[in-house]
Amino acid sequence: MNTSSTDWYAVRNPDQATSPTLLIYPDRVLYNIREAIRMAGGADRMRPHVKTHKMRTVSDMMLAEGITRFKCATIAEAEMLAQAGAPDVLLAYAAVGPAIARLHQLQETYPDTQFACLTDHPDAAKALSDAFTDQPLTVYIDLNVGMNRTGIKPEKAFDLIAYARTLPGIRVAGLHAYDGHLRDTDLAERIRKADEAFASVEALRRQVLEQLDIDLLVVAGGTPTFPCHTRRPDVITSPGTFVFWDAGYAALTPDQAFDWAAVLMTRVISIIDEQTLCLDLGHKAIAAENPLPRVVFLNEPDAQPIGQSEEHMVVRIAGADKFRPGDVWYGIPIHICPTVALYNSVFVVENGEVIGTWEVTARGRKLTI
Repeated sequence: MNTSSTDWYAVRNPDQATSPTLLIYPDRVLYNIREAIRMAGGADRMRPHVKTHKMRTVSDMMLAEGITRFKCATIAEAEMLAQAGAPDVLLAYAAVGPAIARLHQLQETYPDTQFACLTDHPDAAKALSDAFTDQPLTVYIDLNVGMNRTGIKPEKAFDLIAYARTLPGIRVAGLHAYDGHLRDTDLAERIRKADEAFASVEALRRQVLEQLDIDLLVVAGGTPTFPCHTRRPDVITSPGTFVFWDAGYAALTPDQAFDWAAVLMTRVISIIDEQTLCLDLGHKAIAAENPLPRVVFLNEPDAQPIGQSEEHMVVRIAGADKFRPGDVWYGIPIHICPTVALYNSVFVVENGEVIGTWEVTARGRKLTI
């Protein structure tokens, strides 16, 4: 991690940013994008997930660095990418119900972008085919390699692929394997488990090639297993958190040298007693799905969050009475992705000063479609 300055996060004009908020450091974002490309072995080996940043500006930065394939979780994120001119967008989610019609409308509205989505069930595949008979949709078969969230077991996927090939409205182009359950801090152990989980994906790919004469693309992994799948020359990797990084993954995967590029700015709003104070950093300002602490404070590393409600965070710290209302604290969230989704816009910091804002373009579930 880049530690060129111990107080790299501090801004000289904090009054230009209301709190609580996120500060984004573009130079660090760019470093992270380039580091991910280096690790992957080239921009063509990447399909980054934009659910972390949800920002048109960051998407533009990735495109400028040569990344052309992207992954997303919502129709809004897919449209954001299309508006940016992304050539290839995979909706890494099963399109069902009204989402099918919205995806069809996306394909009609943005013909220069190739859209695709996941499927893991014959009925879902048939529904997609029925909706896309006029212009077949690219699909990836979602494989369950142990996450037990979505996907079909690789050992059972051949029949689904064979069936999907008979449907006129879809075209099976690849396999998608997300192994987010593999989170060992020891890289060697993470690699071992990733290899073990991926063996069934490789077996399925060989079976499809031998029996159906189709060489399927494979998209695999997330952030923890990113360095595991970069070792496979015929696999496209799809990390997401790398672009901003967070305290959770920094502790979990110290083998990845990304910079923190998104920082929470919060202010002291009340001094409770000599040992406790309150910040304006409530549930609505930081991802609250994890237990406390949820944040690591850069300028007050000994502070311990002990309570939180919608708009307040109570913190225990020795000598709390030395602080004053309005004092600025900076923190790194444990989980950045859902934290970003809490903000309509973020403040941008360059050369130690707040210089403007970036919109969190796809924070909502809908842009125009």
